[in-house]
Amino acid sequence: MKVRAILAAKGRDVVTIEPEARVLDAANLMRRVDIGALLVVDGRGTMLGILTEREIARGLATCSFRLADMRVAQIMSRSVVTCAPDDDVTTAMALMTHRRTRHIPIVENGRLCGIVSLGDVVKSRLDDVELEVKVLREMHLAHWAS
Repeated sequence: MKVRAILAAKGRDVVTIEPEARVLDAANLMRRVDIGALLVVDGRGTMLGILTEREIARGLATCSFRLADMRVAQIMSRSVVTCAPDDDVTTAMALMTHRRTRHIPIVENGRLCGIVSLGDVVKSRLDDVELEVKVLREMHLAHWAS
């Protein structure tokens, strides 16, 4: 299965934030839309980094109460792993595992076109396995019925 299929099922909406936004505003946005990551983009929509719950937790541990008024650019991860829509889901899984990340922006022809989370990938793989089990069960029943 391709990453494109996950995007077709979940949609291509990506929630973004500017690097000069306050971390508190970013955290409130993540809570409001119930997501674990924001892509950080400039005014032209160019991806500069990613802000996840992990960066916020690390920032809280190192900066304490000052974190709320810090800028997203101060704590975001600038090293962003990306995939293309035509990459296999197993490729996305391997990247997430090796890079220890839970979110991968999807980029096509240099343009951001979605984001895939670890939960999205796991759901996709579970759906594949459930379909395989169903087909095998039907084949088994058909074999014994004949």
